[in-house]
Order: sequence, then structure tokens, then C-alpha cells
Amino acid sequence: MKLSQFNFKLPDELLAEFPAENRDESRLMVVHRDTGKIEHKLFKDVIDYFDDGDLMILNNTKVFPARLIGEKEKTGAKIEVFLLRELNAENRLWDVLVDPARKIRIGNKLFFGDDESLVAEVIDNTTSRGRTLRFLFDGSHEEFIDKVKELGMTPLPKFIKREPTPEDSERYQTIYAKHEGAVAAPTAGLHFSKHLMKRLEIKGIDFAELTLHVGLGTFSSVEVEDLSKHKMSSEKIIISKETAEKVNAVKDARHKIVAVGTTVMRAIESSVSANRRLNEADKWTHKFIFPPHDFNVPDAMITNFHTPKSTLMMMTAAFAGYDLLMKAYKEAVKEKYKFFSYGDAMLIL
Repeated sequence: MKLSQFNFKLPDELLAEFPAENRDESRLMVVHRDTGKIEHKLFKDVIDYFDDGDLMILNNTKVFPARLIGEKEKTGAKIEVFLLRELNAENRLWDVLVDPARKIRIGNKLFFGDDESLVAEVIDNTTSRGRTLRFLFDGSHEEFIDKVKELGMTPLPKFIKREPTPEDSERYQTIYAKHEGAVAAPTAGLHFSKHLMKRLEIKGIDFAELTLHVGLGTFSSVEVEDLSKHKMSSEKIIISKETAEKVNAVKDARHKIVAVGTTVMRAIESSVSANRRLNEADKWTHKFIFPPHDFNVPDAMITNFHTPKSTLMMMTAAFAGYDLLMKAYKEAVKEKYKFFSYGDAMLIL
């Protein structure tokens, strides 16, 4: 398929700047692949579509406060540093993005915090905005990470123009987040409240967890018209033996398996055997899912509404079917659904 096939007009006002007042009361579009029927519900109505024995797979990654504001040595210019990945814990080496990038060169030093207790030196250029930083800090690795968390802010996506608030540190995080390492939230999971999860549990719907640490590469723009030539950035996946066994048992029993989000979908479709069994995993994936794709594990998918020409939209189209997804997105714009990280949700059956 071609990149241009995933373009559509998305009015700016439909990009959600804030989360819904209550997690489970965002809107939910239900899309039926067998009939093409589209329903308009609230997210808490998701319970009506599943039964005793069905399984929802969740991504329990936790968002790291990866956005730092530093000052450049001598000039005092404000520089945003977005932490992407720790390369070497002992030497405190990190892959980062910097903004504005044109001001940051190898050898420059950046100072963080009012007391300048954290300093970083630029030691390499990796991409136009990418740099490798060596952090200079007196203390253990744990103390260093604590300092970064103290100074860091919630890494809201770029299209949200406002500054992060204390509310964001809670709401840009799923209620089941456990393992820190993501620089973006697995946003389909943001709609689950404790009350809704308890109701699902009472109805007999089970949960399985895996970890995929979401990187910014998930949101990188596609620069090639021929999708087969696009290269995805790698992300870390951890799937326990217990999760794999639970998923396979539910599959054998012919109950529904629901992938909660594109990150879960990417993790499980990167970790299946030739006979369509989910495998235990501790690895990196750079799998790019776009139409056509033969899905091995899930029967249903929960996801947010994604931006035009994004890899997330392409994966969703692979699961829903391209024509049906484009019809659903047209309906979503007409009905003023909210898009992207803090936006509304879609259930594809």
C-alpha cells in the first residue's frame, strides 16, 4: 500500500489537548468487521461486548518523566532534552532528542535544575535532532535516576502545545502501569478505570500483561510512499511464560482475545510461532504492521483514533480492513471524536 492512501483531513480542534474528565467516559466507536456496522457508545460500555472466559491483553509499561529543560553553558539558552534510551548505565550515556537542535554541538555542556546539580556533555550527533549525552553526576545510578525524575516532566506528545500539569503525571499513565521505560503512554489503556476493571473481572473477563516500552519511533513520520520500504525503530518487548500460556489456553478454548492498543498488537504479533502460538519473549522488535497482514492471536482490538499517515493508523487499518477503517475515520471526524493520545477510543470486533 501507499502512504498517500492514509491521508485524510483532520481538523486541529479534534486533537485532544486534555483527557476526558473520567477515564472510562471517553467516547467509544464500535466497529464490526463482519457487517461493517458502526456504533457510538461510551468506553465503559466495552463490557457489553465480552463474556466469561474472554481475555484482554494489557501493556504494563510505565511512562518515564523523560522531558528535561536545560540551559546551555555560557549563553544560558533554554534547550529541551527528551531522553530516549539509556545506552550505558555505568557511564550515564543516553540517546536523546534536543530542541532547538541547531544550537547543540559536540562538546557543549547543558545544566539542569536551579542548583545545576545535573550536568550533561554532548559527545555525539546521531540524527538531525538526535544526540548522545554523557551525564555528569556525583552519586549512584539510583540517585542519578531519582534526580532525573525530580527534574523531568511528563513527556506529552508534541501536538499538545501546553505545558504538562500535575494531573498529567497521573492521567498520562495507565492505572496498571508497573515497569518504567516508556517515553510515551500506551494510550488505549488510558481509558480503563479501577471501577471498570473490577466490573470486567466480576463478569469473568480475564487480563494478561506484557511489557513493550513505547519509544518515540512509534510516532515517527513515514517518509516513503512505498510502505514496504519504511523502517520502524526498535522497541523492547517482555512477554512472560505465564502470559504466553494464558493467551494460548484462551485461544484453545475459543474465547475472544482482545489486544488493548497497538503496542500490545505489535508485541504479540512479533512473538508468535509458526503454528500461531504466543511465545515467551525478552527481545527487541522493529516489526511494522500494515495492510495486508494476517493476524495470529487477537480477535478484537481496542485503540485510539490516530493521526493521518501514521504507522499506528496503518496497523489499525490492517486489522479493521482498509475500506472499513477509512469509513470509520470519516464518521469520527463528522461526529467530532477526539483523536490521538488523550482522545477517544475505537473497539474493532
